[in-house]
Amino acid sequence: MTSVHELIRDAATRESAHRRPIALRATGVSSCDTGLARDPWAIDQDPGYGPGASAADEIPGSAPRQGPLPAEYTAASDEELTARIRAAKETLGDRVRILGHFYQRDEIVEHADFVGDSFMLAQAAKQHPEAEAFVFCGVHFMAETADILSDAEQAVILPNLAAGCSMADMATIEQVEDCWRELTAALGPAEPGGLQPVIPVTYMNSSAAIKAFCGRNGGIVCTSSNARTVLEWAFERGQRVVFFPDQHLGRNTAKAMGIAEEQMPLWRPHLALGGNTEEQLRDARVILWNGFCSVHKRFTVGQIEQARADFPGVRVIVHPECPAAVVEAADGAGSTEYIRLEIEAAAPGSVIAVGTEINLVNRLQQQRPDLTIFCLDPVVCPCSTMYRIHPAYLAWTLEALVAGETPNRITVSDEVAADSRVALERMLAARP
Repeated sequence: MTSVHELIRDAATRESAHRRPIALRATGVSSCDTGLARDPWAIDQDPGYGPGASAADEIPGSAPRQGPLPAEYTAASDEELTARIRAAKETLGDRVRILGHFYQRDEIVEHADFVGDSFMLAQAAKQHPEAEAFVFCGVHFMAETADILSDAEQAVILPNLAAGCSMADMATIEQVEDCWRELTAALGPAEPGGLQPVIPVTYMNSSAAIKAFCGRNGGIVCTSSNARTVLEWAFERGQRVVFFPDQHLGRNTAKAMGIAEEQMPLWRPHLALGGNTEEQLRDARVILWNGFCSVHKRFTVGQIEQARADFPGVRVIVHPECPAAVVEAADGAGSTEYIRLEIEAAAPGSVIAVGTEINLVNRLQQQRPDLTIFCLDPVVCPCSTMYRIHPAYLAWTLEALVAGETPNRITVSDEVAADSRVALERMLAARP
């Protein structure tokens, strides 16, 4: 099957002659931005997140940027890069492990020692004390979590520092601390022996600083697969929850628990009280931070209706980072691992429409050629920051390790790591 990179490149070439993007209906793949077809080193120095679904998202001034990549890597052919990666891996042996996120391009996943979602990969780092270094092919917050959970002497490396996450960056620690001060002032102290006024909960897709904030303020971390269990844990301890940074995961989880929409006000960090009244906050059960995944926000009810019209009997499954109306219109919603297992269990001949990142959808179709699997969005945007991890960066990183260097090491301070670990351990202890 044609790779996502090739489909994007070919669609971008054809788009140059058209006013509107061309949708490749047979596979559901097209380019939402012709810049996606460019090699990442051509745009790493540009401001923002680069071309793709998150191009319009505001990037913090403190976001790390990647330095220039040596020409010997940018000029190398795909075949040469593959050979150099394999040779470096053989030299390094078990001293270095490559962690590949589900959303990575196939040219990276083929070299990964472990493939999974962000927390699965962070756990893999924790479970391999023999490794001297982990090369995390994902985005910045994931590498931070791996550093928190791995041993202090183990290095965690992000091959391209420009691989950030616009959702994670939608909540800064300064904004969260301001929110907390306003919330605690508006809600007042806990009654003696009673529940806390509010418990902070953060999605895994957040900075180490926000995970640490939750750890030291009686809060917890969640993933897309255990968000309900974590909210139940929080409600045993508090009257309400403030949920960072993805409003859609928070809303979808709370609605599934029977919490009404009017009990879930949105907190806009640039407005006093997040744009709410004190009464709205006191009546709230879940206060949702105004953040989102720019890829998953692209999925619509209209796309689901079109899929059902084109393929009667299609099963529609989506990620819970999608808007609530999309989740409600789908046949099922869950984490990337849920989506993978649903497709693994599907009967031959089934038709499945998926609302999540295209690299995962494309790979699932490759693994199950007996199924028809396509992405709901006919004009697909890969995660533009995940796409920054290119084989040229991986080859450069591995060969630097062979030479005794440690480029792009991601480190979390001892204080932040300790508080983050508290919130992560609470999550691990909160079992269904």
